[in-house]
Amino acid sequence: MNMVEPMSKQFMIETVDQIKELWTKTYNNAGKPDWSHIIPYYSNDIEFRDAVQCLRGIDNFTAMTERLSARSNDLKMNIVNAVKDGHIIFVEWEMTIIFKNRPSSVIYGSSRLILNEEGKIANQRDYYDLWGDIFDNIPRFNKMYRKFMHRKFG
Repeated sequence: MNMVEPMSKQFMIETVDQIKELWTKTYNNAGKPDWSHIIPYYSNDIEFRDAVQCLRGIDNFTAMTERLSARSNDLKMNIVNAVKDGHIIFVEWEMTIIFKNRPSSVIYGSSRLILNEEGKIANQRDYYDLWGDIFDNIPRFNKMYRKFMHRKFG
């Protein structure tokens, strides 16, 4: 008799609360941010894209998290909203990041996660205004930047 093994539930994303817990834990540890607990929830062929980069594969994704950790003194993630519909999860977040020798910056954004058949994150697309949110924390420059953006795009 040929029995099919049931799919392991280890490292599967099943609920929005699970995402909230994993993401909040990633950024709120004392000291440097740590992604080691969440990496197993990503597919080996993860496709990731944000305002800065586009990469594929768990090794490239892990290297990206390590670079971010090396550049920052602290990161905190506040999950504002999260919803799941089938294999798609949308997360709205506020990330406070403290770069070395710089004041803290809050970056407001959202992420679309697509789960594969194993319940792992196979695709992540982050949406945020990196420069606008960082420039908002620079006295005097913030007003010039917003005025420029309004004049050119708004």
